[in-house]
Amino acid sequence: VQLQASGGGLVQAGGSLRLSCAASGRTFSRYVMGWFRQAPGKEREFVAAIEWSGGSTYYADSVKGRFTISKDNAKNTVYLQMNSLKPEDTAVYYCAADLKVWKVVTGTSDYWGQGTLVTVSS
Repeated sequence: VQLQASGGGLVQAGGSLRLSCAASGRTFSRYVMGWFRQAPGKEREFVAAIEWSGGSTYYADSVKGRFTISKDNAKNTVYLQMNSLKPEDTAVYYCAADLKVWKVVTGTSDYWGQGTLVTVSS
């Protein structure tokens, strides 16, 4: 399984960014895809997840109402639309994949992509 994250960048507070995670290497219809982030000096934290089959979504309280996770089956790509960004959203964002929801939510996924840096200026 290969996961390729992209879309990070520098944005002002209140702005928006969309991250993409392109997945390849196998059929993902049974997988759960997720996003994590790690800010400087902090532990990695769960952001959002989506079940590839059915589309159920899960969010951290800190991003509910501001971030939306979605998927494009045809492109094998998962997106994280981030609106109303705050300086505390600054972090390296990673995508992850696993067959189990609990492994994605707890950060113990078997598969991880490289990070993409999001910087939110105040």
